[in-house]
Amino acid sequence: MNNYRELHIWKKGMQLVEEIYFLSKKLPDDEKFGLTSQIKRCSVSIPSNIAEGAGRNSNKEFAHFLSIANGSTTELETQLILTVNLKFLLETDINNALVLCQEIKNMNYALQKSLKY
Repeated sequence: MNNYRELHIWKKGMQLVEEIYFLSKKLPDDEKFGLTSQIKRCSVSIPSNIAEGAGRNSNKEFAHFLSIANGSTTELETQLILTVNLKFLLETDINNALVLCQEIKNMNYALQKSLKY
């Protein structure tokens, strides 16, 4: 259906994954199988669901996977805030990731709205 590699939202999602992997190196070692793992999986889910939706056969299916990606974005924001609340990271550490999350959510909303099904 769509070449997902050309989608700006997918590119932004990939940029977010890179940011999250960079941030995760700052998290405590004892969180390796907890919060660190969850944050990484959640971030990877965002561009993955965008790509999967783009590869589906209808705009309705695409919108469904965009909705899943949006949920993962919101979940990731929550987890990032939690890293600050638990004193693992500073707010300044997560600001760029939160900005990327907001940009992705805005792009996601606009893309879903543009899909006619």
